[in-house]
Amino acid sequence: MKSCTNYFLFFISVFVLVSCGNADDDVNFDLNQGELGLGQEPDDCLEFEENELLLSIQDQFTSLPSKVSILFRVSDTQGNPISDLTADQFTIYEQGRNDDCFNPISSSESLARISPNTQVFSNNTLLVLDLSNSVLQSSLEELKTAATSFVNNVMPSPETEAFKIGIYWFDGEDELHLLQDLTSSTTALTTAIAGIDENISNDPSTDLYGAVIKSTDRAEELIDEGSVGEGAPIVAASVVIFTDGTDQASRFSEESALNAVNNADRNISFFTIGLGSEIDQQILEDIGKTSSVVAANAAELEATFNQISARVSEQANSFYLFEYCTPKRDGSGENNLVIRLIDGIRQGAVQTEFDTDGFTGGCE
Repeated sequence: MKSCTNYFLFFISVFVLVSCGNADDDVNFDLNQGELGLGQEPDDCLEFEENELLLSIQDQFTSLPSKVSILFRVSDTQGNPISDLTADQFTIYEQGRNDDCFNPISSSESLARISPNTQVFSNNTLLVLDLSNSVLQSSLEELKTAATSFVNNVMPSPETEAFKIGIYWFDGEDELHLLQDLTSSTTALTTAIAGIDENISNDPSTDLYGAVIKSTDRAEELIDEGSVGEGAPIVAASVVIFTDGTDQASRFSEESALNAVNNADRNISFFTIGLGSEIDQQILEDIGKTSSVVAANAAELEATFNQISARVSEQANSFYLFEYCTPKRDGSGENNLVIRLIDGIRQGAVQTEFDTDGFTGGCE
């Protein structure tokens, strides 16, 4: 477990992160297929029931004098994100060298709590709009209203650098056009949307598969750029693609587009919004494997965009940073740790370990 000294001044906390979407929705949640991330199933000696909630560990570290920090996301076994959990729903169990099984650690004695710290997580949402001729001629104003509503619903208030949206658009050209670069400014995003007019495109065709591939590449770049260096934040991305039709440009194959999605970083979520009767709903569901919705007509666009905005926000709020002061001290070596969550009638737990090298008292 790595040491991360820049967390030394953090409050001891269980932290609900504002961001997004880690895209564990798009992984196989069959047991023993890596759905617990860096963690593993708890020891049988605890006699827990089968997991109905999955705590997928994304990162873990320790900091002196005796703080243990675990970053994870919570979902059900179908991959649906679980948000808005509170500290009193978690129980800590430790097992040291002298313990036959695990012993519970008091949340109050370990100073576990929720703290609004956003320095360890960053989320970027890419809103990708089809501005081919059919959209521009028949549903542009409805699309602008829906996209504006999406931005207003997804962007946190107050604004934070930990959460940004970038807006791109595509037509028939072999290019993913930038409308508004990543920003935490709601005003900048809504102003960019308001500026779209019917003359924005020079190619009336639809390069849907190209847009999927290029937006996935861009999301991969953002994760690579943001995760470099000791103490760098955990980065996730969401790709939200709107279209009213099928791929017409034929520059790229359906297989290439789906391969890009299916082989993408596990911290990328994919959402699709379809409009009208000319879409291929199955293809959009395959591309939008985290969530996919369809509007029957332009009048329903805002409602469908709002459905996706709610899902994007749920993804963001399903990440937690669990931090507590352990009673273990220097010399006790490697210790096992289990975090258990009880939410109503459902429970889930994950096991990992931490090294107590240099641990002393005085943790706050």
